[in-house]
Amino acid sequence: MSKFDLNRFNLAKIRLGEVPIKLKRVSYPKPKVKNGMLVDKEGNPIGTKGDMYTKVIMDYILQNGCLDHNPRPHYEDFYEGATYDEEKRIVTTKEGKKIQVGINESVKIKENGLEIWVPAHTISVNNGVECTYDLSKGESPMITLRPIATKASCAEILWIYQQQSNDLVLFDTMLGKNAWEEKEDIDNWWKDWALRNKDGSYKLNEDGHPTIGSCYGGTTGPRNMIRREVIDVIKGNIEKGIKPNPDSRRLITCLWQVDDFDKEHGLKPCAFLTIWNVRHDWDGEDYLDMTMVQRSSDFATAGCINQVQYAELLMMVAREVGMKPGMFTWKPVNVQLYDRHLDQAIEMLRREPISDIDATIKLREEATSFDEFTSDDIKVLDKEAIQKVKTRNPQLTFPLGI
Repeated sequence: MSKFDLNRFNLAKIRLGEVPIKLKRVSYPKPKVKNGMLVDKEGNPIGTKGDMYTKVIMDYILQNGCLDHNPRPHYEDFYEGATYDEEKRIVTTKEGKKIQVGINESVKIKENGLEIWVPAHTISVNNGVECTYDLSKGESPMITLRPIATKASCAEILWIYQQQSNDLVLFDTMLGKNAWEEKEDIDNWWKDWALRNKDGSYKLNEDGHPTIGSCYGGTTGPRNMIRREVIDVIKGNIEKGIKPNPDSRRLITCLWQVDDFDKEHGLKPCAFLTIWNVRHDWDGEDYLDMTMVQRSSDFATAGCINQVQYAELLMMVAREVGMKPGMFTWKPVNVQLYDRHLDQAIEMLRREPISDIDATIKLREEATSFDEFTSDDIKVLDKEAIQKVKTRNPQLTFPLGI
C-alpha cells in the first residue's frame, strides 16, 4: 500500500497560518505496471493506457509533490443567509455554525449571503511526467476510472482550433445549449473566465455575446493556426502558392502569444504548444506524430480531457493530410492536484479500471476535411461503455479553483 504523507502536507499548511486538512483515506494500492500497462494481481493487463498513466502520475504527485505557498486561484464557498463579524473574523451560517476566517482568506458580501474566498492550494511536481500513445495501434488516453465528458471536450477543441472562436454563446450552441436566448447567461465551464464590466455584467462582442477575450480561439482565429502552420505546409495550397513540405521540422502552433496578453483575456492558455512531424515509416506508411506541451495541468480534473482532445486533434488533421495518426505525446511541465481533490485522487487510485469496453478514439469514415468535423463525428465510448463506467466508477466532484 502507498501512503500519502498527510502530516508533511499539514505542517506546511500550518506554517502558512492555515487550517490543516482532513482526508477520508491516506492509503491506496500501489499501481502495478508491466510492459506499459496496468496489471491485476495475476499480472493480466487491465484498463487503458490512459488509466495506467493516470494512476502512476497521481501516485507520483502524492509521494513527491510540493505545496505551493501563495496560490493565485481560490475557492468561493457560498453560505446563504450567513452573517459576518468583521472584528472577530467569524462567519455565522443560518444554521448557527461558526466559521473562523483564516488570515489568508477573505469574505465577500453577496445579496443573499456571503462567500469565503479560500486559497486553492496544490501539491505539484515539475517535469518528470510524459505520456505517449501510439494511436495507430489503438492506444488511448481515455480513462475508465471515472466518467469523462468526451463529447463536450471534443466540442471545445473544435471551438478553439476549427471555429477559432472566443464566443461563449457559440460554444454553448456547440454543446446543444441556448442559455443566452433563454436568460442571457452562459452555461459552460468558461463562464468564470468571461470578460466582465466593473459592475459584473458581461462585456459583449459585436454580435452581442460574451467572450473570453484574446486567448485560445481569440488567438488562433487571427492567425488561422492549424491550417496555415500545419495543414497547408504538409499538403500544400495551390491557391496560396504554397508547395507541399511534409518533412518540415517547423510545424508548430503556439497559443502563448504575449501580444495577445496585452489585450483583455480571460485565462492564459494551459495547453499551448503543438509540434508536428511526419514519419515515413519502414512499413511504407506515412504517419503524422504530434507532441503537445502544457505549462500547467489540473490533473485530476482535466488531465485526461486535455490528452483526449489533442489526440482527437491529431487524428482529424492526419485525416485531412491523408496520413495515418501516429504517436501522440503529452508533455506537461507543472502537474498538480488541488488540496480539495486529494480524496478524489486517492479514490481513483483505489478503483479498478474497466477492461471489457472499447476506448479507442474513432473518426467517422466519411469526414475527410478538418473544417467539416463535428463532435458527432468523433467517438470514444459507445452508450453501453459510458453506462458501464458510470455504474462501476461513478462520477466524482472536483471543486473549481477560480
